[in-house]
Amino acid sequence: NEYKSYLRMEVVVVGSCMTDLISYVPKLPNPGETLHGTEFKVGFGGKGANQAVMAAKIGSRTAMVAKLGTDTFGDNYLQNLKDVGVDVSCVGRTEAAASGIATITVDSKAENVIVIVGGANNLLSCDDVTAARDVILSARVAVFQMEIPLQTNIAALELIKSESPDTFTIFNAAPATDFLPQTVYKLSDVFCVNESEAERLLNMEDIRTVEEGFKAVQAFIDRGCNVAMVTLGSKGVVYCDRSKKLEHVQCPSVLAVDTTGAGDSFIGTLAHLVAKKELEGISFYRKVEIACQVASESVTKTGTQSSYPCSYKIDDA
Repeated sequence: NEYKSYLRMEVVVVGSCMTDLISYVPKLPNPGETLHGTEFKVGFGGKGANQAVMAAKIGSRTAMVAKLGTDTFGDNYLQNLKDVGVDVSCVGRTEAAASGIATITVDSKAENVIVIVGGANNLLSCDDVTAARDVILSARVAVFQMEIPLQTNIAALELIKSESPDTFTIFNAAPATDFLPQTVYKLSDVFCVNESEAERLLNMEDIRTVEEGFKAVQAFIDRGCNVAMVTLGSKGVVYCDRSKKLEHVQCPSVLAVDTTGAGDSFIGTLAHLVAKKELEGISFYRKVEIACQVASESVTKTGTQSSYPCSYKIDDA
């Protein structure tokens, strides 16, 4: 407890670091088709790091538990995290794999397709969780995703719930998967997915409307979730808790330029808002609404972490 009062992190993200290799094209290619792109950028991504950077940029004391290769991509990524103020004391390096990369193609309508090669992220282990124990247990909010081994996530969730039950946990089950053990649902204070991720986990077709989103979050509650949340892109977010009170939070209308990383912007902002002690008086609904606003702002610029704003407004509805 003395350690936590002195060094307590507001947000700790156990997750991935990916270098983004981004191509901009008039349209997404068909199988076998070669296209001329209009622009190419190298950026910093990975769902875990995106969420950590978002939380840090808007003011949370943030740490990452992650793994990078000993290559140039890893060197650059470590410096990037330091530059935005993320604590990297639990970011390890390995010679056994290259740093993770993501190839991203973005079309003129801001839609994207992404292929990830996890590399060093796949080597983030339960032993790394043990090594990062003090930092993880210091968190007011801990965030998880699916770009690292599932058992590593579960080890961290179990550690938190057994030794620091006041730490609030957010599990973002992305990228999409077909199955998660019930442990993940039960140990997560907030379980969040987008439409396509919900479709795969629930074996549902075409979650596109708010009403279909409501059915999805109710199904996740039936699997043991405390709060289940589905993001619906421009239609906003739906969520409910164990009382099954359904909520729909709308997103502001914006001209989208690049939607890459918007979901991570939402998660990182929500983690920050829940973690900040001085914001405890703000309703959870309002915090979700602010997170939607920040994520919406991020899609009006190209890039991933570079598109994330450094501020937000509490008072504007």
